[in-house]
Amino acid sequence: MRGVGGERWRRVASQIGRSVAVWAVSTLTMLFLAGILPDFRLRSADGDSATDIAVTAALGAGAFGLLSALAWPLLVRLLLLVPALVLGLLVFFLNGALLWLALRVNPGERGDAAPETAVVVAAVMSAVASATGAALAVRDDDAYRRRLYRLADRRRRSTPPCPATPGTVFLQLDGVGHDVLLDVVAKGLMPTVARWLGTGSGGDLPSHRLAPWRTDWSSQTGASQLGILHGSNHDVPAFRWYEKTRREVMVCNRPTSAAELQARAVEYAGHAGLLATDGASRGNLFGGGAGEQALVLSIATRRRGPAARSRAGYFAYFSDPANAVRTALSFVAEVCREIGQSTRARLRKQRPRVSRGGLYPFVRAFATVVERDVVVAAVTGDLLAGRTAVYADLVAYDEVAHHSGPASRDAEKVLRRLDRALALIENVAEHAPRPYRIVVLSDHGQSPGETFRSRYGLTLADLVRAGCGLPVPRRARRTHSGAEARASVRAALRRPVEEGAEHYRPTRGSEPVVLASGNLGLVSFPDVPHRMTKEEIDARHPALLPTLANHPGIGFLLVRSERHGGVVLGAYGAEIPLEELDDNPGPLAAFGPGAADVVRRTHTFPHTADIMVNSFHDPADGEVLAFEEQIGSHGGLGGAQSRAFLLSPLTLSGPVPDGADLAGAEQIHRVLRRWLTESGEAGLPTAPDRERAA
Repeated sequence: MRGVGGERWRRVASQIGRSVAVWAVSTLTMLFLAGILPDFRLRSADGDSATDIAVTAALGAGAFGLLSALAWPLLVRLLLLVPALVLGLLVFFLNGALLWLALRVNPGERGDAAPETAVVVAAVMSAVASATGAALAVRDDDAYRRRLYRLADRRRRSTPPCPATPGTVFLQLDGVGHDVLLDVVAKGLMPTVARWLGTGSGGDLPSHRLAPWRTDWSSQTGASQLGILHGSNHDVPAFRWYEKTRREVMVCNRPTSAAELQARAVEYAGHAGLLATDGASRGNLFGGGAGEQALVLSIATRRRGPAARSRAGYFAYFSDPANAVRTALSFVAEVCREIGQSTRARLRKQRPRVSRGGLYPFVRAFATVVERDVVVAAVTGDLLAGRTAVYADLVAYDEVAHHSGPASRDAEKVLRRLDRALALIENVAEHAPRPYRIVVLSDHGQSPGETFRSRYGLTLADLVRAGCGLPVPRRARRTHSGAEARASVRAALRRPVEEGAEHYRPTRGSEPVVLASGNLGLVSFPDVPHRMTKEEIDARHPALLPTLANHPGIGFLLVRSERHGGVVLGAYGAEIPLEELDDNPGPLAAFGPGAADVVRRTHTFPHTADIMVNSFHDPADGEVLAFEEQIGSHGGLGGAQSRAFLLSPLTLSGPVPDGADLAGAEQIHRVLRRWLTESGEAGLPTAPDRERAA
């Protein structure tokens, strides 16, 4: 009881503090307006001292605020009888009348204002007071939650009653690895998750279970989320790859590519997706078959229909001035935070380090503030509307970890704020019209390490050109980052596709296309219509494969073979056929269990590159060498990037039997799909039993 009482008094003190701050700002605003408006005065005709003027302003501002708080609700009820065309004008005049009355009740009768000036002063003071109150509530989750309730209440009133069966909300913490989650929970940085796991300071019993799951070779959001939402990530070999049949570079976070990949997955899997039944998709690359989609990249290129509804997520959120002020101020604070953190890292000569200038501070602020706030608000609306299934992606950590490192203090602070978002959603779920089960998962992790370019002074493209006998630039060029948030920014602003890579136009027919996806590289020869074999590559460029396989920064290669079907190449002439990897993993031994399975699966994809290149991996410290400008990377094999997590309520059946591995995004889809069919009531047949019977 003492804890509850203390929390109540803390909230009361916080509200009193905000009220006093708003009063002070309103007083200063009134003094400023009195100084610039000739028909508005705060002194008597005989003149007053500065102290008297200040007291007059304080009393006037206080009286105006008090009258507005007491009289305005009654006036609003009366104004409902007024025609809409007249309502706008009456609001201004009544506000001015309240200010005039506030000046008249001043004991000293010092203040005065012309009627038209009172209208202007009242409007300015109301706007300033509202902005100040919202700014002070930026970190007040209680106030924020009340505003979200109001924002979603309009939608809930217009929807029919929802069923009493439990709904499910899936929250994806983009890029948060299983080990990173355990580490920050142990440090006390995510108290909500700690409470769910029963490891918090309150001694609560666990309500959730935590399970690791192993990603596919392409450990990135495009492949993982496509498999999770649509049940198939077949033929997604990397984050970006060249398709010879289309003469096109596919990029998972490009709207046109995302739309094509979603269509392929729907056709391959034979169903619309995980969210086809009364579902909502929020902030994702793909829709999952949901009827309600907001901030979904795969429909961002459409100008009408679903695309308009998708972009409406921003407009619906920012139509509330309090939301706009909260997010805008947090956005500015995040930009300043990033500039300060990057400056400190540069002054300390921190290593490894990548460039964090240009537009990156704004991209980071968009991912960690704007997208987070809009997605959380959309999920809140879905819960209060009683939707059956909601899947939302929060990309904040992934964006920061790419540039600051997955275990950096910068990234840990982002996780602390994401935990607050989880607590907010949990609280809203308790007030929803139906019970909800909250499942939290990640799509991949991140592995630390310096970039390939910074360690060796050349890019993967430079090394490939050298192996082909082509001229190599004297200075290594920086590669583009594949961070997911960048495409979200461009889609939100409706900017054109970047890099001009939608259709590849080679300068020379025999020059290779070299693409990077984290620490996974892809080499394709566009003038050869089929996937080249090792024998064909050796005949054309005898030094290429030995140059790559023997480089200290490269772990292994995958190429097609006329003799063996497919082979893994490593240093010192290692050449292991795919069917022999279980007995002799060769260069795959350093990449842990499951590596051979995902390599063999990728080999079967129609659009696997002529040469698949995975960087070096140090099992001792988990480091990899990214072929992009990232010190926290994912996309290939090696380290924590392949180890994601699944956090589920104990009321749901276990994801897999004890002792079994949870591997691949497609298996995660089957688990989530099974959970959506469970009633959550004890004694009923479980989904695993029905699945085995089927």
